Amino acid sequence: MSPEGDRSLPLVAVPNFSEGRNERVIRALEATLGSHTRILSRHYDSQHHRTVFTIAAAEPSDLARALAAGAEHALDLIDLRGHQGLHPHIGALDVAPAVWQGTGRREDARTAAREAAEGIASLGIPVFFYGELATTPERSERAYFRQGGPAELARRMEAGELEPDLGPSEPHASAGATLVTAREPLVAFNVELDTSNPEIARAVAAGLREAGGGLPGVRALGLPREGERSQVSVNVHDPYEVPLAVVVAEISRLAAEHGARAIEAELVGLAPAAALEGYPDEPPIRDFDPRRDVIENVLG
Repeated sequence: MSPEGDRSLPLVAVPNFSEGRNERVIRALEATLGSHTRILSRHYDSQHHRTVFTIAAAEPSDLARALAAGAEHALDLIDLRGHQGLHPHIGALDVAPAVWQGTGRREDARTAAREAAEGIASLGIPVFFYGELATTPERSERAYFRQGGPAELARRMEAGELEPDLGPSEPHASAGATLVTAREPLVAFNVELDTSNPEIARAVAAGLREAGGGLPGVRALGLPREGERSQVSVNVHDPYEVPLAVVVAEISRLAAEHGARAIEAELVGLAPAAALEGYPDEPPIRDFDPRRDVIENVLG
C-alpha cells in the first residue's frame, strides 16, 4: 500500500493516448494538458503507438479539466480507424486514471476522475469506469473492455452486451471510448528479452502475472519488438509491496526456463522511490535518471 499523505500533496493523472509516432500531435496534446496542469513526464513509443503523460495539479477540478481538454483535442488529432500499434487500446484517449499520492487525497482523486469522465462523455465519447470505480466486478480490469480491440467493443455495444457508465451507447467513430478510474500509484515497466520469439515473452508474462499464479498485483503482456528482441510489458499495481527488484528477478527466472535473458528495461512514466529500492545492475533501466524518473524528486 502507498504511504499515507496529507492534502498538501498534488493530485496526479496518467492519461494514455493512442499516438506514439507523430511528434507534432504529441506536442500539441502536451500543450493542451500543460495549459491546465504541470507536466511531470512524457513517454512515447512508436511500436506501441502510444504516449503516456504524467500531469499534476493541486485541485481536482484542474485535473479533470486537463483530461477532458486532452480528450477533446485528441478528437481532432487521432483517428483510431487507421491505428496500428502493439498496445491494446479502445480509445484515442484510451485510459485516464487520476492518482492519489497519499490516502489523504483519495477522495479528491475520485472526484477528479468522475468530473473528467463527465467532461469526456459530453464530447460524445463513451466512458467506462474500471478499477476502484468499476460498477461490477468483471469491469475492474481494463482487459475486459479491450478484448478484441475497437471493432469488438463496437460489436459488444451494438449487441447490448456492454453499456457505458457515461456517454453514448456506441463508440465515437474516430475516438472510440475511454477508460477512467482513480487509483494509487502503479509502475508501468517494460523488460526486453534477448530473443525475437514473442511466444517466449508471452510465456514469461503468463507466469509473471497474478492471474496466472505469479506476483500479486502484477499484470503483464508478451509483445514482439523490432530486431532480435521481444518484450514483457508489466504493470505493478502495488510497487511498495512488490518492488521492481522482485519483478525483474522473476522475469529473469522465467526467461531462463526458455533459454532467454532479460537484457534491458524501461520505465513508462514515473515510479515511487520505494519501487526502485534494491534494484540490481542487470537488466539496466534505459536512460534512467532519478532526478527525472522518481516521482518524489520530480514533485520536489
